[in-house]
Amino acid sequence: MKRNFFFYTLVVAMLGIYGCTGTAENSFETKFGSEDGYDYEYSTNDPTNTRIYTLENGLKVYLSRYADEPRIQVLIPVKAGSKFDPADNTGLAHYLEHMVFKGTSKFGTTDWETEKVYIDSIEQMFNHYATLTDQEERTEYYALIDEVSQEASAYAIPNEVDKMFAMIGGEGVNAYTAEDRTVYMTNIPANEIERYLMIEQERFDEIVNRLFHTELETVYEEKNRSLDNDFYKTYETLLTCMFESHPYGTQTGIGTIEHLKNPSITEIKKYFYKYYVPNNMAVCMSGDLDYTETIKLIDKYLGTWEEAPVEPVQFDPEPPITEPVVKEVYGPQAELLFMGFRLDGRNSRDYLLMQLADMILNNAQAGLIDLNLAQKQLVLAAGSFPLPMKDYSLHVFQGRPKNGQSLEEVKDLILGQIELLKKGEFEDWLIDAVIADFKQNEMRQLESNGARSNHMVTAFTNDIAWSDYVSELSQMENITKEEIVDFANRIYQDNYAVVYKRNGEDPNKVRILKPQITKVDVNRNNKSEFYKDIETVTPPKLTPVFVDYNADIDKGNMKLDIDVL
Repeated sequence: MKRNFFFYTLVVAMLGIYGCTGTAENSFETKFGSEDGYDYEYSTNDPTNTRIYTLENGLKVYLSRYADEPRIQVLIPVKAGSKFDPADNTGLAHYLEHMVFKGTSKFGTTDWETEKVYIDSIEQMFNHYATLTDQEERTEYYALIDEVSQEASAYAIPNEVDKMFAMIGGEGVNAYTAEDRTVYMTNIPANEIERYLMIEQERFDEIVNRLFHTELETVYEEKNRSLDNDFYKTYETLLTCMFESHPYGTQTGIGTIEHLKNPSITEIKKYFYKYYVPNNMAVCMSGDLDYTETIKLIDKYLGTWEEAPVEPVQFDPEPPITEPVVKEVYGPQAELLFMGFRLDGRNSRDYLLMQLADMILNNAQAGLIDLNLAQKQLVLAAGSFPLPMKDYSLHVFQGRPKNGQSLEEVKDLILGQIELLKKGEFEDWLIDAVIADFKQNEMRQLESNGARSNHMVTAFTNDIAWSDYVSELSQMENITKEEIVDFANRIYQDNYAVVYKRNGEDPNKVRILKPQITKVDVNRNNKSEFYKDIETVTPPKLTPVFVDYNADIDKGNMKLDIDVL
């Protein structure tokens, strides 16, 4: 967003100066509608025309029609990210994300009844393995786990969920785990909604930790890469400085080495059945869809999921930071620093103010950091970015020193630009330009079904009412320079943490040692009966739609009698 700041602002400014015909209504209200027996809510003046349904089992469904191509982007968020991991078993949310791709008792297996005996045995073996402390004994026992896992793999069909998505034309099949959520994504053809839902109905109804110990290799490798990455280590250390008791800082998404060395299938199953329930999940779809037909299909298949109570996770408020917290990390890569200020979470006015303050400080061309530090070459590099999370947000600053320059000097130069913000020493037009930039960026995002569905995920997982979410730019337009200056003086004091990444040998360098894991020999050509059933379902044919240049293109006029198409 920051790269093309002047281009974005120029386009929107031109539209604002010359004005297209017509008027804009700035009221965003939650309204309610009903069609074919399905009630939904929506917001006035929502350019995405998103409808939000709630099924009887509590599942939220966000639908937006945008028919730029005959495809639909689908995201399924679960309010179960790394902050929900038990303190004594971190990494569960991330590990579970991997296991959701392994299948169930109906697919991913050639003989579930036989395979189940092995999988149940492996679960108990891992529980016993976690009690062992002698390294030689652990090595010997893991060899038994490896042996039984080899036998179990004879009944596994690897990657069958990916094969089914490929069969229906799915693209971009993936998932990610963040602090507040885990999100599963697929892009499907517009005529494959039903078969997609048939797969997801089964996939999220049950967890089977198939090929469990081979997946450990993947997670261990991810952990080791993070331990070798100076940038990640610095960022992670900053979080530990900002959060003394909150999981945002006390535990990482991948998990601690000790917990990864003793993975528990039992705890992963508990986590799945605790959080992967419809009243804690949503389906977010944007694309070439029909609202009523789509919600009927979602209700038919996903309305079968059984709801269960989900107790909110409570955290004690973080104590205020009253003086700078300074930490150091070491590594071979170029020196850098991270500095952060903590403020309220994503669903707060302070977050909107922070977004504006961030762009006034750093927008790649006209911000205070850009003009006074980068363009004058007072540092090698410097910048900032907002880090939104549900319970708290961070405003993060980063910098790299020139030859012969200390990290402390870079920190002081960045703080100097923050002081200018606090004094209001920035051009008045910059606020309008920043908002115009946000508007242009939003216009571009609305042309992407991926961005639209991501907006839905953000609103759902941060408990932001949709009318409030789509009105955020309108709220920004009412923010004055005085309010930004007051915000800056309230937030940016000596309440920051700074982490210096210096060159040198890391005295705390550790790696997770991978146990001996034998490569499994599986038959990738096998198909489960569930797969074969999906194959037999014939989707409706797609009907080509051609552009009617007279009917499909909106026309208007600028004040200078210039036609706008």
